[in-house]
Amino acid sequence: MTNKNSNADKPKSIVREYVEAILIALFLAFFIRTFVVQAFKIPSGSMIPTLLVGDHILVNKFIYGIKNPFNGNTWLSLSEPQRKDIIVFKYPLNPSQDFIKRVVGVAGDRIEIVNKILYVNGKIFEVENAVHLDDNIIPPGNDQSERDNLGLVVVPEHSLFVMGDNRDNSHDSRFWKFVDLKAVKGKAFIFYWSWDSDDFSVRWSRIGDMIH
Repeated sequence: MTNKNSNADKPKSIVREYVEAILIALFLAFFIRTFVVQAFKIPSGSMIPTLLVGDHILVNKFIYGIKNPFNGNTWLSLSEPQRKDIIVFKYPLNPSQDFIKRVVGVAGDRIEIVNKILYVNGKIFEVENAVHLDDNIIPPGNDQSERDNLGLVVVPEHSLFVMGDNRDNSHDSRFWKFVDLKAVKGKAFIFYWSWDSDDFSVRWSRIGDMIH
């Protein structure tokens, strides 16, 4: 005796399998994007020459630990950002916007800039890729003087001081001070695509390179 419902159950089983597969895929995508790795596109030249406009990068979100995606509290701490790390974070003046800069100071560090020269804890802090494309020096007391001359500041606990590698064209901690560790999304680590809109061409040599 045949089961009259067997044929009717097959379409339901197939639909259910597809729905379950889609839900699992969505969950994995959400999990990976939230806790493991996320893609970002570079929209500005503040990190030239390290990062160019049109670079597409991957950011390691797991390296600094597992965070609550809603308030930034750390559930599991693995490490903290170090000097010279390139990080993606929520812009302090507009948390809905993501920024990418290089860490030059961690909690307790004394930061000072004198005539474009960066000092950390009283010593010149050199970043190989940092460039100055404007020879003019803005003296203390003038508008935007923080760009080239910044009085001594101390990085508070649970905070970072960040700067763009394109030192003369970067809106960074010199102007709005510190990044809370809770706002850090992750560390940039690799290029997966790069598009030069001026030449309408792919920068093949950058794809797959590690970010330093």
